[in-house]
Amino acid sequence: MSTLDLIPRTLFSSEHEDFRLSFRRFLEEEVAPRHDKWEEQQYVDRDIWKRAGELGFLCVTMPEEYGGAGADRLYSIVLMEEQTRLGLSGPGWALHSEIVANYINRFGTREQKQKWLPPMVRGEVITAIAMTEPGTGSDLQAVKTYAAEEGDELVITGSKIFITNGYNSDLAIVVCKTGDREGGAKSVTLVLVEADRPGFTKGKPLKKMGMKAQDTCELFFDGVRVPKSNVLGGMGNGFGLLMKELAWERLQIAIGAVCGCEYVLEKTIEYVKDRKVFGRTVASYQNTRFKLAEMKSEAQIARVFVDRCIELELQGKLNVAAAAAAKYWCSDIQGRINDECVQLHGGYGYMLDYPVARAYVDSRAQRIYGGTNEIMKELISRTI
Repeated sequence: MSTLDLIPRTLFSSEHEDFRLSFRRFLEEEVAPRHDKWEEQQYVDRDIWKRAGELGFLCVTMPEEYGGAGADRLYSIVLMEEQTRLGLSGPGWALHSEIVANYINRFGTREQKQKWLPPMVRGEVITAIAMTEPGTGSDLQAVKTYAAEEGDELVITGSKIFITNGYNSDLAIVVCKTGDREGGAKSVTLVLVEADRPGFTKGKPLKKMGMKAQDTCELFFDGVRVPKSNVLGGMGNGFGLLMKELAWERLQIAIGAVCGCEYVLEKTIEYVKDRKVFGRTVASYQNTRFKLAEMKSEAQIARVFVDRCIELELQGKLNVAAAAAAKYWCSDIQGRINDECVQLHGGYGYMLDYPVARAYVDSRAQRIYGGTNEIMKELISRTI
């Protein structure tokens, strides 16, 4: 139980906690020491993917027949929580294991699963999902990337932006239009595109405000030919497939937001207990104690709501509006808590040598990706 818990958590078994300790040790010993280097080069070295796969930390929920552990989703949540708690924003393992792998496992043919899931589990193939385009943002029905049918092939032309794992990717699920270019949702198709196909090129890692170690880039498709057997889930079915996974994807953002709140609060509590101002520790001032009490309460309320959402997700009952509420509210709370914690650090809170400053810039994207928080409010409003 964390010192920030006002209400004990009940989700995890002793086996989950043993797994947590094992992954934490891996992060502390093999990931954290290299993170500064990755931030400078703006991408994570590929060997750490293979190491994570070797230790069984990738695609843990995938079926055993494809190399996974067949584990329940709580093991995935343990992985997300530990990576966030150490402020390691670089490795895009959650997107690879919990989004791309899920799409292939749920909607792929047996041949697609046999081809891609085993090397994904081993970390030999790094994956991305290419949704966002320069002019479309959160509106997936408006994508312009087009896959023209030519016999048994699709010819893909277009571009994507802000693609996590894009620079390192060996395989991308690309959201395309097929058939009627103006057909809206009914024309959206998901296509598996290998990075070594002629006409598929990548931009340099984008220079972001935060999450600098995470390789985010533009992808370009200039007449890229793929067989129709690369279509995932059937022609014109892409929008519906995307909607089926969005609740889980948004809950992942909420999970990261709550853990991020707890992480920065713990670091701030350590700091104010040691730092002295006018001969007294910062923690001894009533203003500090009240601020910490407010933030502890907010983080705990967020934690309880997210844990309940996790329970519903495990039961297959999490609805879109609840996931949207978790995503928007928790990421908003994360932004406010990070800002208050920077303030409690004073000038040092503005220095990137301090975890609170990195958390401040790394977390800002939480309110944008996965659908902006304004879109989340729109989704919730439809239930009213």
